[in-house]
Amino acid sequence: MGTFLNSLVPFNSYQTTASGTYFVDKSSLLDELLPAIGTEERFFCITRPRRFGKSVMANMIAAFFGKAADAEKIFKNLKISSSELYKKHLNRHHVIYIDFSEMPRDCANYQNYIDRIQNGINSDLAEGYPDIPIDTAKAVWDILTDIFQKTGDRFVFVMDEWDAVFHMPFIMEKERMDYLLFLKSLLKGKVYAELVYMTGILPIAKYSDGSELNMFKEYNMATRARFSEYFGFTDKEVDALYDIYIQISKNPWITREDLRIWYDGYHTKAGGKLYNPRSIVCALTDNELVNYWTSSGTYDSIFGYIKDNVADVQDDLVLMLAGEAIPSDIQEYAATSLGLETKDEIYSAMVIYGLLTFEDGCVSIPNKELMDSYASMMKREKPLGYIYNLANISRKMLKATLDLDTETVEEILGYAHNTESPIFTYNSEIELSAVVNLVYLAARDKYRVEREDKAGKGYVDFIFYPERKNADAIILELKVDDTPEAAIQQIIDKDYAFRFKGKLGETPKYTGRILAVGISYDKETKEHSCKIEVL
Repeated sequence: MGTFLNSLVPFNSYQTTASGTYFVDKSSLLDELLPAIGTEERFFCITRPRRFGKSVMANMIAAFFGKAADAEKIFKNLKISSSELYKKHLNRHHVIYIDFSEMPRDCANYQNYIDRIQNGINSDLAEGYPDIPIDTAKAVWDILTDIFQKTGDRFVFVMDEWDAVFHMPFIMEKERMDYLLFLKSLLKGKVYAELVYMTGILPIAKYSDGSELNMFKEYNMATRARFSEYFGFTDKEVDALYDIYIQISKNPWITREDLRIWYDGYHTKAGGKLYNPRSIVCALTDNELVNYWTSSGTYDSIFGYIKDNVADVQDDLVLMLAGEAIPSDIQEYAATSLGLETKDEIYSAMVIYGLLTFEDGCVSIPNKELMDSYASMMKREKPLGYIYNLANISRKMLKATLDLDTETVEEILGYAHNTESPIFTYNSEIELSAVVNLVYLAARDKYRVEREDKAGKGYVDFIFYPERKNADAIILELKVDDTPEAAIQQIIDKDYAFRFKGKLGETPKYTGRILAVGISYDKETKEHSCKIEVL
C-alpha cells in the first residue's frame, strides 16, 4: 500500500460515503466498466459538473478493484454484488489512484507538481515489488512496462480531477501540453493498463488535438446518453432519501416539492432529469433549504463566465431569470473558464460547470438554487448595466406594490421600458414578463416566486409565496394591449387565490393579505398601467 499504488485513501473515503444516512447506491456503474477490462474499449473519461459526485465515483471504483483493503463489507449489499463478474474482480486488481488536484507543499511550478506524481508512483512500485530491481529515476511508464514483462501484472488507473492542472495559475501553456504528453506516455498503447477511468469537469478534446489521448471515450451529462443515471440523483432516488428524512427527523419542515423546486432541473442527453446530489444530501442533513451551490470555489462565480461579453448575454439573462429557455449551440469542447468570447462558448462552459442546463437545443437555469445565485449576481455586478440598475430598484418596486402605490409601480416600469434593449419592445407577454420579473428581483429575498404556476382554474403569470405566514401574498397577471382591470378580473374569475386558502377545514397557509396585481402595456401609447386590489 502506498500513496498512489493500492492506496487506502479511496477505500476509506468511499466507506465513509457508503455509511452515510443519505447514501445512494450508484455501484451499477461498475457493471458497465467490468466488460471493458483488458479490451480496446478500456479507456473512459466521464466528466460532470462540480458537486455531482466525481470523487465519490472515483473512490468507489478504486475501492472495488484495489487490493488495499477487503471491500466485501461495503459492496456485498450494493447493486454490483448481483453481477456475474462481481467475485472475479472485487479486490483482485492493482490500482494506481491519482488525484490531480493535490500538489506538493509550496508548489510553484509544473516540474514540482508532476515530479510529486511520478516520484510517488515510482517509490510505491519499488516498495510493492521488492524482488524487482527498480531504478526510481526512470520514467514511470518504463518501470511499469518492466514490471509487466517480469510478472505479467496489469494495473487499473483511476484518475480524479484530471483537468485540475488547467486551472493552476503557475502552469503555462507549454506545460499543459507537457502534461498531455505525460498522460499519453503513461497510458496510450500500454498493455499494463487494463482499465483507465478518468474524471473531471472539462472534456479532453478541449485541450487535446485528438492524437494524444484519442483512445478515451468521453461522456458528459449534456451531450452523451450513456451513463446518464450516474451523474446525479433521480426522482426515485430522491423519493427514497426523503422517506428516510421523514422517518429520522424530529421536526421535518422540508417538503418533497421543496426539493424539486430547489435542486432538480438538470437535463441529461438521455431525456431524464437529475437533482444536484450534494445539495440534496446537505439540505436533508441540515433540515434546511439554502443555496449550497455557491458556498465556495472560483467556478461558482456566474459573473466570471459572462464578464467578457456582457453585451451579448444581457437580454438572455433577463429571459432566463424569468424561466425562459434560450436557443444555443452547445460546444462541449469550448468549455473552459478562460477566454470565453461568443455566447455559445459562454453557455457551453456554464452547462459543463452545472450553472445552466441544456435540453432540446436550449439552455436555461435549472432550479431555485441557481436562480437565487443569478439574482444575487444581478444585484451585485455593476458591469451588467441596465440589469444591475433595474435589479437595484426592485426593493422600491416591491415596497410600492405592498403599499398599493400604483403610481410608483407604473413609474418604475416606464423607467425600465426606456432602457436601451430590444427585450423592452414587448413583442409578446414573454418579454413583459421577463422585465416584470427583473424589477421584482428583490422579492426573491422574502418570497418564493413562481411563474406560470397552476392555480385555481388556470395558470397565473406570477405568484409570490411569502416566507412568513403573516406576510402579504401576491398574485400578478400581465396583459399586453389590454387593461389592468382585465388582469384583475382574470385573477378573480379563475380563482387564483385558491392557492393561499388551504384545503377545506384546514388553517390557511397564509394569514396576511392577498394582493391581486394587474399590469398592462399599451403598444400604441407605450404606457404601462397598474391596478392593485386586496382580495
